[in-house]
Amino acid sequence: MSPSTLSSAFLAVAAISRIALVNAQPDPADPTPLVDKHYAYPSGIPYQVDYNTAAIRGPQVGYNICNSTTENQNSMCQTSFVNHIDDFCLWAPPQPNSTIGDTEGQEVAWCTKPGHGTRIIPSEALQGVQLIKTPNYIQIVGFIDQTLVNINADDYGGELDPHGADLRGNPLGGLMYSNAFPSNGGNNDTYQQVIDWTNFMGGSAFCLKICDPAGQNQQGLCQNIYDRLGCAYNAPNNAQKGVFEVCDGDDMTPPGVYTSNGATMTYFQPPESLGPITTVPYTATPAPSSNCVTYASSALYTGQPAPTGAGATSAGASGAKTTASSTKSGSSPSQTGGAATTGVSAIAGLLGVLFAVAFLS
Repeated sequence: MSPSTLSSAFLAVAAISRIALVNAQPDPADPTPLVDKHYAYPSGIPYQVDYNTAAIRGPQVGYNICNSTTENQNSMCQTSFVNHIDDFCLWAPPQPNSTIGDTEGQEVAWCTKPGHGTRIIPSEALQGVQLIKTPNYIQIVGFIDQTLVNINADDYGGELDPHGADLRGNPLGGLMYSNAFPSNGGNNDTYQQVIDWTNFMGGSAFCLKICDPAGQNQQGLCQNIYDRLGCAYNAPNNAQKGVFEVCDGDDMTPPGVYTSNGATMTYFQPPESLGPITTVPYTATPAPSSNCVTYASSALYTGQPAPTGAGATSAGASGAKTTASSTKSGSSPSQTGGAATTGVSAIAGLLGVLFAVAFLS
């Protein structure tokens, strides 16, 4: 089947996907979508963004006012941050040995450093991180011992985002802030609310993308409708295990958009009811990046608690800080589940795992 025929076949089921998106409806008990709830940090944040006990999925399990009194490894803070490679948070379950699919509405913020009133990602959990800063978004991709943030070791995970079928977000009431965008004026003490973001967790890795509130094409670049395709298509990257680096980069082509025979096409993933995704009509590749600077993990992640639980003996990678380098657009590490992996074994597992796992949104 030619690429154009293949794309036509997938576009034939796109109408079903679009209908599903159109049919996403706010919960009658909480009719305002999460993306329309805007709060100045910190004074405007309510105790809970989503508090209505009559809502179909129940009320928000955690809280959004977070400070030194809530900062511990049992925190239920659901206010997250992405600032730099040494200062970002991931969404992960509150209880050990959980799966993302079973807890997507309940995830709490796990951060790399104290000061946000959250749980702290244990030392040795992060095993390689790449941060790319582009004109319109910040993307962080990395490798993680996910058991140290309460994710079952075998879980290939899924996507967290501020949407969901009831538009209440996953997690329910989860807020995202950043001080890293140019529109913030370089003021590290002032945080902007990020409206469009996505975070895949699982498969021993993660990807996280936040779009500049004052940037271009926020909804397209931080698209949330390709939850079954994982990081490979939503956040193509050159992350490497054992490497911690920050790069400048160009914007990626928005997820789902590709060129075939000179024509711009849009792919929509089929609904789960049609079975596993066995092929996609294009391959996503990382956008060009440059000015990459690598760091020692020991210099980035300090003040973290010692690991406990199933992954407590795993070792985090570290190395000396090196000079700036450039990375050009090219082949992306293969990715399984909601996360990035590298190596021959990952390539072999891509077709068997990536298209077999149905991500929840």
